Amino acid sequence: MSSALSKRSLLLFLSLALTLFSALLIPPASALTPAEVSLDALANQKFNGSDLKLIKKVSSTNSYTKYQVSYLSEKLTISGVLYIPNGKGPFPGLVLGHGYIDPKIYKNGQGMKREQNYFAANGFIVLHTDYRNHAFGSKDKLSNIKFRMDYSIDVANAAMALKNSDLKSLDKSKISYVGRSMGGGIGFNLAVSTTDIFSAYVLYAPTSANYPQNFNKWGRDNPARSKPIRDFVGLPEDNPEFWKGVSPENYWDRATAPIMIHHGVEDKSCSISWARSAVKGLKSAQKEVVFFEYPGEGHNLYGGWNKSMSRTVNFLKAR
Repeated sequence: MSSALSKRSLLLFLSLALTLFSALLIPPASALTPAEVSLDALANQKFNGSDLKLIKKVSSTNSYTKYQVSYLSEKLTISGVLYIPNGKGPFPGLVLGHGYIDPKIYKNGQGMKREQNYFAANGFIVLHTDYRNHAFGSKDKLSNIKFRMDYSIDVANAAMALKNSDLKSLDKSKISYVGRSMGGGIGFNLAVSTTDIFSAYVLYAPTSANYPQNFNKWGRDNPARSKPIRDFVGLPEDNPEFWKGVSPENYWDRATAPIMIHHGVEDKSCSISWARSAVKGLKSAQKEVVFFEYPGEGHNLYGGWNKSMSRTVNFLKAR
């Protein structure tokens, strides 16, 4: 009888010990608070981007050399690709933020290759960030409940990594941002949360500046995405104040840098109504915004792409 009791006690002890050990290994969602996930929190973030490392030379042309790189964002290593034009410079800097690609299939430098080549050939030092959880960068287990604020931090830290680098041909006073789709939404985040990171923003087919619209399109009917968010902060109808705090449309008065937006009228992924609403809000707040619509064009903007890029280069070089 005592022997059986002893075995049961031992099993119970081992079970409790295993549970405790697992809890130490896996950070709970409660390690992050909703107050830490907001545009206000992003505005108070101390950006520490540094340690830009040229890992290896990937390719070169008559105009530029491309490198695989990494840099530090918070305590994480973020991968990316860097293009350095040939010549002494000084060349303006540019950070690129790609749209959504499943991190499981994402490859280093993927997402904006035509833009990378175009900007580098036109005299920009280009750092295309992969974001955390992509390519060979560090992992963040709580990323799925950070509402892209973490990716926004990685973008800002990409600019800081350039500014803190020893790239002699870089004009550190002129670093701008170009983002598309999800990367465009990240641009909205940073435009209303920072004042001295980027000289200008160019956004292609950006996601909505009203975050519930993004959630309703891509998250609400996807349990893998919606459940962690619902458990963390509740749905938009349950916790409207939180959702307002992650929606840039409520903070247009804070924007300081000029913004250019390109959007295809027939975009089925990111509705042009989202861009139109953002432009209306920015203009109402008396901010500098330039908006181009491309009739007949979809999300990837094929026919009007060259014209949009020429407009973008002229816009950025004037800043």
